[in-house]
Amino acid sequence: MSFLRDLKIAARSLARVRTLWVTVALTLALGIGANAAIFSVVRAVLLRPLANRDENRLLYLRQSAPGIGLANATFSIPEIQDIGKGLKTIKELGTFSEVDFTIVGLGTPREIPAGVVDGNYFDVMGLHPVLGRLLTPADDGPNATGAIVLTYKFWSSSLHSDPSVIGKTVRLEGFGGPRNAVIVGVLEPSVPYPVATEIIANVVTSPHHLSATMVTGREHRMTEVFARLAPGANLDSAQAELRTVYAAMMSAHPEVYKPANHFKIDVTRMHDQINSRANTILWVLFAASGLLFVIACSNVANLILARTVRREPELAVRSALGASTKALRRSLLAESIVLCGSGTLAALIIAAPMVAVLGRYAARFSVRADGLTLDFSLVWFGIALALVAAIFLAYIPRLPSPDTTRGTGLTVTGGRITGSSTRRLRIFAVMQITASFLLLAGAGVLMKTLFVLENTRPPFDTGKVLAVNLPVMSYGRTPEQVRDFYRDAQNRIASLPGVEHVSTGFSVPWRDSQGLNISFAFAAQGAARKDALDDWRAKFRSISPGFFQTMGVPLVEGRDFRDTDKGGSERVVIISQSLAKTLFPGQDALNRNLWWTDGVMKFIGISTEPRRIVGVVPDFDDENIIPSPAMTVYQPSDQEGWQGRLFVRTGQDPYALVPAITRTIHDMAADQPVERASTLEDIRAEVLTPDRLNAIVFGGFAAVALLISVVGVAGVLAFSASGRTREFGIRMALGALPRNILTNVLLEGVVIATIGVAAGVVVAFVFAQVVGRYVTEVHMPGALSFIASAFLILIAAVIASAVPAARASRVNAVEALRSE
Repeated sequence: MSFLRDLKIAARSLARVRTLWVTVALTLALGIGANAAIFSVVRAVLLRPLANRDENRLLYLRQSAPGIGLANATFSIPEIQDIGKGLKTIKELGTFSEVDFTIVGLGTPREIPAGVVDGNYFDVMGLHPVLGRLLTPADDGPNATGAIVLTYKFWSSSLHSDPSVIGKTVRLEGFGGPRNAVIVGVLEPSVPYPVATEIIANVVTSPHHLSATMVTGREHRMTEVFARLAPGANLDSAQAELRTVYAAMMSAHPEVYKPANHFKIDVTRMHDQINSRANTILWVLFAASGLLFVIACSNVANLILARTVRREPELAVRSALGASTKALRRSLLAESIVLCGSGTLAALIIAAPMVAVLGRYAARFSVRADGLTLDFSLVWFGIALALVAAIFLAYIPRLPSPDTTRGTGLTVTGGRITGSSTRRLRIFAVMQITASFLLLAGAGVLMKTLFVLENTRPPFDTGKVLAVNLPVMSYGRTPEQVRDFYRDAQNRIASLPGVEHVSTGFSVPWRDSQGLNISFAFAAQGAARKDALDDWRAKFRSISPGFFQTMGVPLVEGRDFRDTDKGGSERVVIISQSLAKTLFPGQDALNRNLWWTDGVMKFIGISTEPRRIVGVVPDFDDENIIPSPAMTVYQPSDQEGWQGRLFVRTGQDPYALVPAITRTIHDMAADQPVERASTLEDIRAEVLTPDRLNAIVFGGFAAVALLISVVGVAGVLAFSASGRTREFGIRMALGALPRNILTNVLLEGVVIATIGVAAGVVVAFVFAQVVGRYVTEVHMPGALSFIASAFLILIAAVIASAVPAARASRVNAVEALRSE
């Protein structure tokens, strides 16, 4: 009961210093709340086990060819067959190909992301159904019945967990033609890797996967490979065996695996591969929250110790009146518990919404960040840490004895305070400044990156061009009828009020990664080989006549594609300006021939016959936010090209046209999906979101850290200035001017900030050197970030010093000396 009374007294005492109470509570809340939220994300995304059985035995295979720019290439069927023969360290392989299907038969027809897998896939992945069954080897082969498995998220969100969908037949439209398939099961909740899919189908649902071109084409790579370690094998032994097998395969096919391309194979654990994108950013964020926690704790220690020292006269009087050391300690402990407890309670209030915000942020880097909740294990740890801190802050100071005024290493005489506590508080302030500087410098790098991205404009119109997905629907249509459909759609939409230009293509800038990553080898008339050994490589784009006019890109020379550039007519292409200058420096590129030499061409139905260059356009980099030289070849979509995307240019609000476009298309074909209508400007903004979120999150941490540091510096200087009241009185009595006192206190704040900045530079350099050995993405901030951060810290220190400095400069010399 006596301690409960102490708590009540402490609350009443703190109510008289509300500013201190609120400052300590908010500081602790930010420190504990941010760490609890970030640890919840880190634990869920990076540390939580996968749903897959024996995940430590689940592997991901990858091949690369740096010589031709392939950092993480998929595999072809012949490669998978060669690699999988006679492996001893690997039990079995499972394959996955990313495709897009338009599904008909489950409500409104729409295009969905899907995977095509072999019968071993689910067994290798170690997954189970929650309804029905999964695919097995019995579902392999050209004579198998089409079968699909729904992902749990698709089944629960889009189909409302309807169990009656099992056994239902749907039609799948994809590359190669339509196929029917039966829904056989629903997959358990699991990480959708390598891509988020809504259905997973057997190979027979994709005619292209059964074609001879897919089965025999060694360079036709579109399949991911997963593996499961054999009993007794480990990752190193599997890596060694795979590299031996891969080397033998390369030796057997030197025409494909040229030495200059540097083909190699690697294998990683599935868990590590899934976390690869999120790993660095989340651990850096966790380190940033740790710095914020250090700043918060040191600031709280500053404020509470300063209050304890200020109360020394009161404690000395209480001791002289007979209060025991135990009673004094108990009162200090009660006050510390009230302060730390209120901060912890506030942390609980803000942690949950912070998890929601950080979860959306982490979802940009990992599919595991979906549906995150607060992890209370760290909240309880924070509460325990706050309790320990309260005890520490209550028992560290030395208390006065009844017969002396000495305490905490200080001499207290009418408010004059000197000694070790002032030095200790200054050390705390320097620590805060150091941590704040590190966060500010890191945030500065991200802000600079975002500024460059935001202010780099593409060389084509983005705000008035609407992109719409119109996936190919070939059921009951010949290839010529499909082309006629797109041509007719263009003509009808072009007649809508407000429409200026309409065209079609195969890929939407920045959005369709599959289409944008396509590049092929080619040779050109009058152009030497790239390195006297290999042919040139260029991005492949399939577009309709009027595409460049729709985008607002004028031709440099030559002509645009025409409606007469179709099957059976002369094959023509348009090339980018950088490609023209590279192939024909100082020469005219028009009317020269180029032809595809890539081995994959015979597998995808594109002719290797010569094509005449009829036009040159400015570089049109539709992959990167910061444009780079675009080595691109454009081919008319009516000549062996692909379509599926509609582009509409308008002088009015593009989104106002969406209903009219949708009606027009549905009047032509009721089951034709019309999806993802968005301006190119909004698509670009969506791509920028991760960079924007990086800057906002780290900038927010840096701003909070700076605010806490400002409070800490102001508290230290106020404490120091109040302890030098007698000194200031004497100096002013001897003729010192108020501005001299003001300058002295301001200079003390600047010195603290300067030492903190210098320490921050050293720590940043050491951190970048040490961590850079293990994490290649960590880079040292540039001089601009250091200078800007240092300037901001010094300005903040001056502002923080202004109030205590102004108060010190107003000291009345007579009253100061009389108080002594």
